[in-house]
Formats: sequence, C-alpha cells, structure tokens
Amino acid sequence: MSTNKPAIDREEKNAIVGGTLYLVATPIGNLADLSERAIKTLSEVDFVAAEDTRNSGKLLSCFGISKPMVSYHEHNKKERGEGIVSRLLAGESCALVTDAGTPAISDPGEDLVRLCAERGVPVTSVPGACAAVNALALSGLATGKFVFEGFLPVPKSERRERLEELSGEKRTMILYEAPHKLRTTLNDLLETFGNRKIALCRELTKLNEEIYRTTLEAAVETYREREPRGEYVLILEGGEGKKKECFFAHMTVEEHVAHYMAGGMSKMDATKAVAKDRGVPKNEIYRKINT
Repeated sequence: MSTNKPAIDREEKNAIVGGTLYLVATPIGNLADLSERAIKTLSEVDFVAAEDTRNSGKLLSCFGISKPMVSYHEHNKKERGEGIVSRLLAGESCALVTDAGTPAISDPGEDLVRLCAERGVPVTSVPGACAAVNALALSGLATGKFVFEGFLPVPKSERRERLEELSGEKRTMILYEAPHKLRTTLNDLLETFGNRKIALCRELTKLNEEIYRTTLEAAVETYREREPRGEYVLILEGGEGKKKECFFAHMTVEEHVAHYMAGGMSKMDATKAVAKDRGVPKNEIYRKINT
C-alpha cells in the first residue's frame, strides 16, 4: 500500500512558518465555527496578539490552548505593532485575533497588516466568520455588488456628509451599529435615502439570531416601541444612482432660515431646523444670521 499522501494534502497551506503573521478569524457567536485550521494555527504559533487578551484567553482555553499573549487594539496599535513586527522579523510566528470575526476588517489589525507589508513580513489569512458577509448573504437583497461602510461617523456634521455621499450609491450597503445608536441611525437613513428595503441582522450564529427584513419606515416605527438589543449589521438596498440633492443646496444660511420662517416657524425654531439640516451647531447658524 502506498504511504504517499494525496496531492491535495501536500498542497494545503497548513504548516506554521516562522516570521509570519496569521490573521485568524474567530467565531462571532457560535464556538463551533472555529475551524480545525484555526485551532491548529493558534496551537502552533509562538504567540497570539489579541484585541482583548481576556476574551481571547477564554476562547483559547475552550479548546485547550495555552499561548503567550499580547494585547493589540485601537489605543496601543502604534507602539504594540512595532513590537509585534520586531518579533516577527526575529523569526517568531504570530496569530492576530479580534474579539469576534475576521481581523483587519473594520478593525485596527489593518494597521498591523500594512506595517508588515512595509517591512516585508509575510501575512496569511486563516478564514472564517465575518458578520458583514454573513448578514449580506441572509438579507434577501442584491449580493452581486456591495459596499462595506462599517460604523458611520459619530459627529453629526461628518455623519450627514458621509450619508449624502452615499445617497447616489447603487450597490447594496453594509453598516454596523450599536444598539444604543440604532434608532438615530435608522432615522438618519430614512431621511437620507427615503423608504428603501433594509435587513436588520442581530445575534448572528447565536441561539437568538434574528434577521428582520423590512423597509426603513417600518423599521423606524418598530424600534420606536421595541428596545434594540445586541450588535446590528444593517443591509440597505442600493439606489438608482442619482445623488439626492438637498432642497437647501443652493440656499444661503439666511435664505434657509427664511424658508422655514415663511412656513410659520419662529426664528429660534427655524435656526434649530437649519442647524439640523446642515449638521452644525445651532450657535453657528445663529452667529451667521446675526452678523
């Protein structure tokens, strides 16, 4: 009997090589989604770089893995990234993991990958769960072309500007949102895009997984009464490609205020409305119309 392994085994990229960074995808909720290759990689690398060593330590312990760990997150990525790359250049192997999902996707791991590329350090991926792709596949919306936006900016002016840039987007859009910001985001989306189809995906791969396929108007109404729970992935229908122009696009601030006052608003209320439209503090509008 021949003892030669099948060609497919010889060609698989499973050996851990020194001086290499491994991007290891971790479960987004269901522990059974950690692949055999991921377990092997985490077991054999010299050390693990994790967004939160406590969370990742618990994950490793579930599979009987004990490895030296270093933290690598948004607040220490510059200093810690240099240290990780130095160890890689010295010949050690490292697995990079995030709290859940694929490292470097809406994650500070992108900086470490960039640094490795600049220094000539090999990087390879051990694929697995990704909330954005899972939600897209479950949404019931077009999947042939899509754009990943991650989290929208928090400052109102930056958020409004970003949404206006997306108002002409034809592709399906993927966004992340925290439960305490969901209502505000749904209202912002409805105001910018009109009543489009949307899928709200939460608790993906977990026992309480929910895919709510609806419209923006219905979603806004639903979450007036319903308390948002869990992290959300929002899959929003693309548009016709024509960027929506604001009615006040060619108005001066004074004309904008006058528009609302002509409709019966007080000057104070008109000032507030203009500030909301333009995504700026109302004091800024007040100064412009009183100078």
